[in-house]
Amino acid sequence: MYEVVNDPYCYAGTRVLKNKADIRRSKELRQFELAMTTQRFDEPLPAGRFGVAHYCATHRHLFQDVYSWAGRFRSVRISKEQSAFCYPENIRNELQHLLTGLKKRRFLRGLESHEFAHDASHFLAELNAIHAFRDGNGRAQLAFVAMLATHAGHPLNLEKLRPRSFLIAMKASFFGDLKPLFGEIIKILKHENSP
Repeated sequence: MYEVVNDPYCYAGTRVLKNKADIRRSKELRQFELAMTTQRFDEPLPAGRFGVAHYCATHRHLFQDVYSWAGRFRSVRISKEQSAFCYPENIRNELQHLLTGLKKRRFLRGLESHEFAHDASHFLAELNAIHAFRDGNGRAQLAFVAMLATHAGHPLNLEKLRPRSFLIAMKASFFGDLKPLFGEIIKILKHENSP
């Protein structure tokens, strides 16, 4: 759970995020959120140009059934364990800078698979450090990178993703170690001879 002081996103006196189903228990909310986002992930994801609006639309698509603020940047400072994420007042500029850089790199098209995995791991680590939304960042990041990978000619096989090892790799990337995340991305790249 994220650490926030006086969090307006939560029901008073709790750490449960206010939600459209008015669920007041963390475990029930996690189950509801998982069911809704899994269903939305199976639908076509929003088309776009890999800019700020496209990223926000991706989060909104996934979490539209759960949170009224889906797709809108968070307004509070958050941290997780020892990781303090981008301050809310800097989110738009940092995200714009990151996505402009992605555009300058031709959205990672024309790269060999190892080059793509290297650049995608760097991009994903930066996107994670921004942590644009109050919750659901990991799923929005993964969906966005999956669309980017397909666009770049390196589609991902998300069925091969192992959530625990991927999360460990994401945490390591926050502290500058991109090797585990590179390895995780390599594992889920669809290769020509794989299903």
